[in-house]
Amino acid sequence: MFSVETDERTEVVDVTDRVAEAVPDDVGSGLCTVFVRHTTAGVVVQEAESGLLDDIAAFATELAPSDGDYRHDRIDDNADAHLRATVLGESVSVPIEDGELALGTWQSVLFVECDGPRTRRVEVVVTE
Repeated sequence: MFSVETDERTEVVDVTDRVAEAVPDDVGSGLCTVFVRHTTAGVVVQEAESGLLDDIAAFATELAPSDGDYRHDRIDDNADAHLRATVLGESVSVPIEDGELALGTWQSVLFVECDGPRTRRVEVVVTE
């Protein structure tokens, strides 16, 4: 498990290195699941190019604008964040081969904050 701190309402953070560090040294092959225990954050596998990170945040914001007429806003005023996280999903699974995350050339594990700024916990579960 590790924490991610964000400064923006919607922000994308490359957490690939932290996920890789969480894989025990004695695991040669298996499956690594990355999970966020939050209903207003998500995790995806995508390219970690800086322009694309900004595009993902902008796309999520456009997908569920903060000024929408949402019923949940009567309670928390963060329905947009819940809707974004619903589309993104709360987990990804990555194979482990030869003790390493078996990601494609341009793939990275990205944490997506939808209700920041916040400090979030990301769980990493490895199954051999």
